[in-house]
Order: sequence, then structure tokens, then C-alpha cells
Amino acid sequence: MNADDGTLASCVAAFLATLRDARDASPHTLRGYAADLAGVVESLGPASSITMLEARRLREHVEARAATGLAPASVARLVAAIRSFGRWLAVTGRLGASPAGLLRAPRRGRKLPRWLEPEEIAALLAAPQGDGFAAVRARAVLETLYSTGMRVGELCGLDEARLDLIGGVITVRGKGRKERLAPLGAPAIRALEAWRRLRDGGFGRSGRESPVFRGTRGGRLDQREVRRLLGDAIAAAGLAGRTTPHTLRHSFATHLLRAGADIRSVQELLGHASLATTQIYTHLSIDDLREAYRRAHPRAR
Repeated sequence: MNADDGTLASCVAAFLATLRDARDASPHTLRGYAADLAGVVESLGPASSITMLEARRLREHVEARAATGLAPASVARLVAAIRSFGRWLAVTGRLGASPAGLLRAPRRGRKLPRWLEPEEIAALLAAPQGDGFAAVRARAVLETLYSTGMRVGELCGLDEARLDLIGGVITVRGKGRKERLAPLGAPAIRALEAWRRLRDGGFGRSGRESPVFRGTRGGRLDQREVRRLLGDAIAAAGLAGRTTPHTLRHSFATHLLRAGADIRSVQELLGHASLATTQIYTHLSIDDLREAYRRAHPRAR
């Protein structure tokens, strides 16, 4: 079956190849879009013609996936994948117009992110004890995540060329391959210096294109290992509740806004394309302001 025979499966394959070869999409995006569009193919049938991609069918597919309890972010990615595929079909002349032009994710209540209080963060960052490989690396990972607010995938993809400990800054490559600068605090710099010494002593001096964070065998640290080391730190710190690597990112943003940081500066530091994405953290800050008002203002109650 070739990529131009008009079947849904072959067109999806050609679209994914375009994303990989012509648009230089990240492996993470490719995996997500491939999984999302595989569901569409399965729903309509791989041998179906692309003319069966009607707005009604696509809307029903998205609603059915959302009804299974799929996370809102995953539903949004599904819609983005279908819309991108639809635009590609129209641009390449396979269809006269995109059948997904008006497709939207079902409206759902927005869940506020979980964050840690400063004292909880302090306990978490102090949890890895000792001078061994795992403890030194864990301290560097946790300090870097909280100091910069970067995503775990961004941390795992970080190369030496992008780390400037003298200047105290990291050049982060984020979503869509967009780059941003992330300042490093003094504790993070010290933790990274200690990790570098231990890492290079065990694996040899790293080149500019070498990963900053390595696994026990010397390869690039992966996200599963980050989640494991975080789980160990959470247990050691005695922190209850569901905490993920993203919790450090949420805490970073919340603490900055609490301290009076400008929301557009926080947007830039987080690498959000839209200010609306960052504004979820203002709900947390407003709750803090309301509580402070309630405690301090003589007419608050």
C-alpha cells in the first residue's frame, strides 16, 4: 500500500513522514500524534477512504475518547493531531478542505495544578543524602527542575553546550524546538558542579554535545529514571499526596507569582506560547491574596 492510494492508513503514514522529515517534529510529538491518529484509523477502518473523514465522525470520535476519562491535556493533543492532519490533507490537495477545521475539545472543568509549599520543597531538595552517584545526581536533578521550572523532557534532553554554570544560565530547548534562557540559582549551580565532577570522574570528560545528566550506564538519563528518583526523594522527605516531576514546575511558577513576579516573565521562563496557559497559576496567587486579605483587613469578615 503506497502513501498516495487515498486510504486513511496510508495518508496518516504519509503525514507522519512529513512531520518527521520536513517539519523536524520532536520524537515526543511524533509518538503522540501517531498514537492519536492510530485511534482514528482504528475507529473508521484502515482501508477507509479519506473522504470518510467528516466533521461529525471526527467530533464523535473525540467525544468518545473524552468520555473514557482521558485527561484534558490528552484530549487537547488528540484534537491538535486531527486538526493538523486535516490541514495537511487540504494543503496537499488530497481533500478540498479540512474536515477538522471547526473541531474543538469538549469543555471540561480546569483542574488546578498541585504545588508544594516552600518548606515542602526544602524538605524534598534535602532528601537525597550522601556522596554517591545516585544522591549527587538526584540533588542536581531536583535543584535544576525547581530552579528553572523546566519540563522533565527538557532536562533529559539537555546537552553540555547549553549549560553555562559561570553565567548561571541554561539554554532550554522547549516545545516546537523553541529556545529560552533559564536562570540558575546558587544552590542549583553548586549541585550541578558536584554532579559534573562525579560524572566526569566516572565516565570521562563530557563533550559539548554530551548529555548533562547520565544514567548509571553512562547513557542519557530518561524520564522514567527521573520519576523514580523523585519518588525516592518524596518518600525520604515524608511528603504525602500525589507528586510528580511536573509538581516542581507548578511550584516554581506559583512561588514566583506569590513573590510578585510579573506574569509575562513567568510565561517566558516556563516557555508557554500563550499567556492563557500561564494564567492558571494566577488562580493560586489570588487564593493567597484572598486569604491574606481575610486575615488582615478589618472589614474582611
